[in-house]
Amino acid sequence: MSFQNPVFIPGPTNIPESLRKACDMPTIDHRSPLFGQILHPARAGVQKVLKSNSAEVFIFPSTGTGGWETALTNTLSAGDKVLAARNGMFSHRWIDMCQRHGLNVEIVETPWGEGLPADRYEEILTADTSHEITAVLATHNETATGVKSDIAAVRKALNAAGHPAMLFVDGVSSIGSMDFRFDEWGVDVAVTGSQKGFMLPAGLAIVGFSQRAMDATSKGTLPRTFFDVHDMAKGYANSAYPYTPAVGLMNGLNQACDMLLGEGLENVFARHHRIAEGVRAAVGAWGLDLCAADPSVYSDTVSAIRTPNGLNATDIVTHAAEKYGVAFGVGLGEVAGKVFRIGHLGSLTDVMALSGIATAEMCMVDLGLNIQLGSGVAAAQEYYRGHSGAVQKDAA
Repeated sequence: MSFQNPVFIPGPTNIPESLRKACDMPTIDHRSPLFGQILHPARAGVQKVLKSNSAEVFIFPSTGTGGWETALTNTLSAGDKVLAARNGMFSHRWIDMCQRHGLNVEIVETPWGEGLPADRYEEILTADTSHEITAVLATHNETATGVKSDIAAVRKALNAAGHPAMLFVDGVSSIGSMDFRFDEWGVDVAVTGSQKGFMLPAGLAIVGFSQRAMDATSKGTLPRTFFDVHDMAKGYANSAYPYTPAVGLMNGLNQACDMLLGEGLENVFARHHRIAEGVRAAVGAWGLDLCAADPSVYSDTVSAIRTPNGLNATDIVTHAAEKYGVAFGVGLGEVAGKVFRIGHLGSLTDVMALSGIATAEMCMVDLGLNIQLGSGVAAAQEYYRGHSGAVQKDAA
């Protein structure tokens, strides 16, 4: 694998040089006032990226999985009922975590490739007249299948049912790359990590809590120590942590928020959509299909591409790494061996995306697929030529 080539996995993503340098800093005393100059701007920046005026932002030395656990253990108690759809590997893993914590999960089995069934959520919530369901889990962007779900529709389902359940959203592969509206969608806990849209190394779990979620923390009785938001909040009040923070990553997060907000969030989202559309144009030119069922659920951060029967899609990923030094994502869970994934999020440009498309194309031709060399690249080029301009200039 070459360090000179960009990666095309859906996280960790490529790290801009300025952010890499921001993380590479001298040791400071994290109990000194200097740390507060990193901590507080980083939390404020995340709040803006979430499009919230009120979310309590907590940043743990962890990953998105730690963020999931933070959401559950601070607000729920053993035996609480949770509603969740299983439509991919990451929704499956969050459900598994709930079950390990002794929660009662009502699972809506959903075909991998489809979005969250908000209509089915509404039916279940409406029927729950005793309000036994305490929380609804929603994976905004299912990284395994390249599927984006409509979180606004899930909130609408809750409202239509007149149900008081909290809404927990996994935004690990969406926040910082695709439009996310914490306040407008009535999100109670949003979860993300440092290694995707924020373009940093893995190592930070980033969560936003609504006031309602904060109120629920006084009732939740699941065990928590490392992920206790009250301990964290007490530390923040003194510009500190209850334990040693990842200071370099926090400094990088501060700079990453400045970078995203400086580009303009709408420009960030438009850039991701444009790059994703170019990848999708290439997939169409290859005569292949996406795992995502239809355009309404296409993800702007990752495309899971189905390969023809008889070809193990993992071979494409292995060949790309061994022959060309380029990383793509393998299929996971139910789609293992059936799809390969092109991540197109974070620090990425049209030109970088073209190199990934070209490499995937070479690999497939090398492995004997009936694909015209250059067809996908040409389709993406045509799209980018017609859809570049102002947004790209703003990003620069």
